[in-house]
Amino acid sequence: MSLSKEQAQNVADVLTSALPYIQRFSGKTIVIKYGGNAMVDDDLKSSFAMDVVLMKLVGINPVVVHGGGPQIASLLQRLGKDSEFVQGMRVTDSETMDVVEMVLGGLVNKDIVNLINRAGGSAVGLTGKDGDLIHARKMVITRQGPELEASEIIDIGHVGEVESIDVSVVNMLVKGNFIPVIAPIGVGKDGHSYNINADLVAGKVAEVVQAEKLILLTNTRGLLDKDGGLLTGLSAERVDELIENGTIHGGMLPKIATALEAVKAGVGTSHIIDGRVPHAVLLELFTDEGVGTLIRRR
Repeated sequence: MSLSKEQAQNVADVLTSALPYIQRFSGKTIVIKYGGNAMVDDDLKSSFAMDVVLMKLVGINPVVVHGGGPQIASLLQRLGKDSEFVQGMRVTDSETMDVVEMVLGGLVNKDIVNLINRAGGSAVGLTGKDGDLIHARKMVITRQGPELEASEIIDIGHVGEVESIDVSVVNMLVKGNFIPVIAPIGVGKDGHSYNINADLVAGKVAEVVQAEKLILLTNTRGLLDKDGGLLTGLSAERVDELIENGTIHGGMLPKIATALEAVKAGVGTSHIIDGRVPHAVLLELFTDEGVGTLIRRR
């Protein structure tokens, strides 16, 4: 059945409105942190894969970094092992780290690679161990309190921070027309594997490749003001003010800190977008309105 004149015009309008954005971002690298509902809902998974493939086909270079907390928790539960958290970080002993590597580097990573490849792309899965990509150091957690004479150091096991990134292998894949899909596992100088927050890894990768954009998919509309309105088009200075006055608080703080650090380090813009919206990445890239919060240096 052919399109009506009105439908044809709508399709043409959508395609032509995307053209300036495609021209602006062609040849540029965009780092996407993939997580939340977009990773577990089948329709959202499919739309994400199509978004990434379309980006690559029009000359944009997507690099995907993914999480997998719920999947790790699910397997640990099936194995009869409780999940324990300290200050939002999963306590990761050697046995739990084995599960983390199996889930992130195996199950989740290969599922995303398969989704992208089935959508017509050419994805390659990596962990931070591949090509010496992510150098990690052990994360140190301290606890303070009136009952303590001094700060107490809490050992949470194989939880790490990014010490440095060597993106040689990522650059090689991008030049070879592949889409890198990175699991956030790094290696320390001690030779141990470390589980690292995926937002942090995405931010550091974006900094090192001097990405045009860092996009963090979330389960919220973006950054909201105290009345629940969406905030966007924020300068780094304005974000600092919102942190000071308490508008940005709780679980959004680490995500905002990652986005802010990236733009201060030279990434063009950071975006915190609603991954519950189908084709959220394309809507953020190719429309003026977008589907979340944009943060820029100035």
